Amino acid sequence: MATFGFIGTGNMGGALARAARKRLSGDQILLSNRTAEKARLLAEELDCRAADNAAIAENADFIFLGVKPQMMPDLMLELRPILAGRRSPFILVTMAAGLTIRRIQDMAGGSFPVIRIMPNTPASIGEGMILYACGEGVAKDEESAFLDAMAGAGRFSPLPEKLIDAGSAVSGCGPAFVDLFLEALADGGVACGLPRAAALEYAAQMVAGSARLALESGKHPGALKDAVCSPGGTTIQGVRKLEEAGFRGAVMNAVIAAYEKNADLK
Repeated sequence: MATFGFIGTGNMGGALARAARKRLSGDQILLSNRTAEKARLLAEELDCRAADNAAIAENADFIFLGVKPQMMPDLMLELRPILAGRRSPFILVTMAAGLTIRRIQDMAGGSFPVIRIMPNTPASIGEGMILYACGEGVAKDEESAFLDAMAGAGRFSPLPEKLIDAGSAVSGCGPAFVDLFLEALADGGVACGLPRAAALEYAAQMVAGSARLALESGKHPGALKDAVCSPGGTTIQGVRKLEEAGFRGAVMNAVIAAYEKNADLK
């Protein structure tokens, strides 16, 4: 039985630990956090084991590095001698934006196998879009074991590492862009007289349904948009106003800005 250790139980690390618990027993999951009480409380919730960074580095088969990019050098300096002394195989799993597999290996002090993932916040409810790239040394059966254990987080898509930053700018940063859109839709509804709770519910379910329709129908979003826009109707007038305001250009620029910031983190 593979053991999964999560170093860092913040929003993303905690969400992935919860996803792992859907498939794994509590004995297979170890949690640590800079604030030990946070890891203890999550371990209690998931009926798994709280530990410290050293214990995870010594014992876990999959070691999730759930810390921010700027914190990674200090963490890896702490883990480096422990990883060097390991006799059993292990895989490092990094979710730090902008840090390549090679960079993680350099910090870890060896050409250890690494899986680089870019999850997003919907993983917390099992609806994540998780991009991943396997470094050299990750065997196919290990990749399969990883995907099977983490399937509760959502949809996984393999991607060449050179495209991870671009993919992250869409699916990793995208929830914030969608949340702004949701808020704006709800505000518009309130301006038209809807109660706020109702406006937000209508907007959120509409976005969820529209996304599901795009995924399941396989139709181009332009065709789906056209199907809603009747000649001389109300929707096309709303689309006209969005176009006048540069809606599509603003969204494209947001993705590009996020992508360029990723490059700065390397």
